[in-house]
Amino acid sequence: QVQLVESGGGLVQAGGSLKLSCVASGRTFSSYKMGWFRQVPGKEREFVASITYSGGSTSYADSAKGRFTISRDNAKNTVYLQMNSLKPEDTAVYSCHARRPFLDTYWGQGTQVTVSS
Repeated sequence: QVQLVESGGGLVQAGGSLKLSCVASGRTFSSYKMGWFRQVPGKEREFVASITYSGGSTSYADSAKGRFTISRDNAKNTVYLQMNSLKPEDTAVYSCHARRPFLDTYWGQGTQVTVSS
């Protein structure tokens, strides 16, 4: 069982920055592909970014490219999402995701990000 706890959300003005963190329990963090998703009430959850096991490869939604950076520190069981040049449309609940293909998948509770115009 893996527990994911996000932090770092909050209220920020448009153009500002936030850095989200997600700490995972357990000893097998490096065996999980990690990702960030976001959801706005009434809409489906959407992919934001993902990172492979050692951090060697990352992937981003078009909306995040050039503004967001995902990274991980396997020694700290933590994945990060640095968000720059934030826009009001980035307002959402951001959730951390851990996945071992064909084995298991876990979600965090989420952290609210609100960007004011």
